[in-house]
Amino acid sequence: MAPSGSRSIKRSCQTVLYWIPVIFITLIVAWSYYAYVVQLCIESIDNIGQKIVYLLAYHVVFILFTWAYWQTIFTKPMNPLKEFHLSYSDKELLEREDRGESQQEILRRIAKDLPIYTRTMSGAIRFCDRCQLVKPDRCHHCSVCDKCILKMDHHCPWVNNCVGFSNYKFFMLFLAYSLLYCIFITATDLQYFIKFWTNGLPDTQAKFHIMFLFFAASMFSVSLASLFVYHCWLVCKNRSTLEAVRAPAFRHGADKNGFSLGLSKNFRQVFGDEMRYWPFPVYSSLGDGCSFPTCLVNQDPEQPTSPGHNPPPNKAVVGESHQFPAKPLRESQSRLLNSAPSWTENGGAEDKERRGTSNPAMAIENET
Repeated sequence: MAPSGSRSIKRSCQTVLYWIPVIFITLIVAWSYYAYVVQLCIESIDNIGQKIVYLLAYHVVFILFTWAYWQTIFTKPMNPLKEFHLSYSDKELLEREDRGESQQEILRRIAKDLPIYTRTMSGAIRFCDRCQLVKPDRCHHCSVCDKCILKMDHHCPWVNNCVGFSNYKFFMLFLAYSLLYCIFITATDLQYFIKFWTNGLPDTQAKFHIMFLFFAASMFSVSLASLFVYHCWLVCKNRSTLEAVRAPAFRHGADKNGFSLGLSKNFRQVFGDEMRYWPFPVYSSLGDGCSFPTCLVNQDPEQPTSPGHNPPPNKAVVGESHQFPAKPLRESQSRLLNSAPSWTENGGAEDKERRGTSNPAMAIENET
């Protein structure tokens, strides 16, 4: 068989395998709906008022949970804008250079007018060989998607998608509502689980569903609670999972709190300014995913000194369009840094301690 045919079969098999966790979760949720609505509420609960209250509350939580899960799965991750991709002439120039020092000079020239403040651990410009672009801050290359993802947190097999700038709010709500879903089922199912367990009710078909539903919901609650608390901590610190594992490096060195602007700003950077949108899986995050305000925004001599500097408006995203409007680079920085004075920044005293420079080594990061 032709090599192209083999690659096509391999990609098709990988696609099927990647969807297996999502199908598994979908089947579990579909069964839980049947077990709770039909076997518990309709078949086992005799009190009409209790039955109506349980069904109404359950369906509200169920709709929010499935809505957030859908958004997390099918919201496409955002990729770096055209400004970060190398032009044809720059690619040729970079390929002709054999030495890392010369290549770094080229990359520094390209990155000079871009809102980039992070470096590799060795101090070099972050560059992706696969995508041929200078990486924006907090952007990483996903080996599963084979793309650079803006503010990448991780690739989640349970949603078959990268969790990043475009869908991190949806992922947080998915964790919150799935935890609430499991806790609600556990709490309302408990008394009937005890009655069946102690033979207080007749041995019917509902017995298996109600008992197994309680075990499944309580076990999922424990795992979801730990994951949700961890990501709440990440939001409060304005870190991604990757940044929690390896602190982002600036010209002065690694700084795990480099993007933290205080609890309120960190939270609103993910959920937005308008409280009415916070509980719903609709896009409301601040920024454009390419530039982020930092505690060190004026400490890089290779970058413009003002976060309000307005470069030319962004052009279309390379490869495919996305549902979020492109904004001028740094607009998100200016908006966050100049927003309501009630937001207090916690990095003022620490900034002085962070000041300083290091001697960057000449190397190119190939992060896959």
